[in-house]
Amino acid sequence: AGGLSSFGGGTMKLNFAYPATGCQKSIDIDDEKKLRIFYDKRMSNLVEIDELGPEGKGYGVKISGGDDKQGFPMVQGVLTDGRVRLLLSKGMASFRERRS
Repeated sequence: AGGLSSFGGGTMKLNFAYPATGCQKSIDIDDEKKLRIFYDKRMSNLVEIDELGPEGKGYGVKISGGDDKQGFPMVQGVLTDGRVRLLLSKGMASFRERRS
């Protein structure tokens, strides 16, 4: 499972997790060429990470989440590239209560 987070200036933070053992690894990548393997991918896509370096050789990851530069989370099932307004209710993923 992998998560993608964009930072300003073309840096991307990648979090890799293997829930069966509880192992987790986080790396920051600045190289635009290495990040191209994640462009135009959707959640649940499998991506081979050979281009990230020797530690990624022979591994594939499934994109399970992420957020954009402003911190808006990815949501499974929304099939547009731009932002949309979703009607969420209590208990749903990404729901934040604005009034208390």
